[in-house]
Amino acid sequence: MQPNLRVAFFYFDYYNGRVKNLIIIADYCQDTLTTQELKSAFIGHLSSSFSSQLSFVHSTPSTIHTAFLLKQILITESRLGDPNNLVIFVNTDPRLQTIKGVKLSQGAQFVVAKLKNGAWLCGPNAGHSFSLIREEIEYLYLYPNLDKGSQFRSRELYMRVAALLVEAKQDEMQLEEIRNNDILVLNEFYIGHIDNYGNMKTTAPNSFMKGKHEFGEKVKITLNGQNKEAVYTDNMFGQEPGMLVLAPGSSGLPNDPYLELIIWQHYPDTSARKAFPQAKPGDEIKLI
Repeated sequence: MQPNLRVAFFYFDYYNGRVKNLIIIADYCQDTLTTQELKSAFIGHLSSSFSSQLSFVHSTPSTIHTAFLLKQILITESRLGDPNNLVIFVNTDPRLQTIKGVKLSQGAQFVVAKLKNGAWLCGPNAGHSFSLIREEIEYLYLYPNLDKGSQFRSRELYMRVAALLVEAKQDEMQLEEIRNNDILVLNEFYIGHIDNYGNMKTTAPNSFMKGKHEFGEKVKITLNGQNKEAVYTDNMFGQEPGMLVLAPGSSGLPNDPYLELIIWQHYPDTSARKAFPQAKPGDEIKLI
């Protein structure tokens, strides 16, 4: 890696006793044993005596869900947090590239990225995990030979990489610069996340509706082979309780939020899940 890519504030932060915080987004983060083992491995690899704040965000096995979580976290960090003091490790790798057995538990190639907002990102470049932040990558690197070996590479290999990035020691890695073209493009719209109320956050920005629908009009929704109509409103409470609505939601850019499917109820239970009970993050959605 080129020495001039180490920005001056890395030196300042490290030698003043400050290491970066780490967020782990993966499809195993609800398993308490796994998260504790990762925490132990991560702390064990830190060479400084200063602590780093570590947090976990659980994804389903869908790399599109992972991509949505990553995108939203980075939007919030850029607006309200401190991306210059942040490393994100992402790992959702369901081996969708093959229907055959693999040797040495081989998965997607491991990449490291410096983002334009100052944050660092690392993890297997699996599926669409990085598709929603593709244009936000300033430098993208391949870390060779980390795509196979241990079945639990997050613990055995990847926490060392995360610790190096947290301590601003990326120059100690043998990285090969690659192009952003190695990140897949996400062309259609999908269910990005389903929150605890059952509201379905899509990857479609509100600007997609410009010139197609006005507030108050009905929109045809196709999801999981089902066709239903939703009223396009300017907020989730814009229609009567019990109605399926499509509205600018609480995720995405403040001036162009992602659209959400919602059924407003006085006592929220399943929201849009009542209309599409089989839907899950990663399912394609069409808005007509």
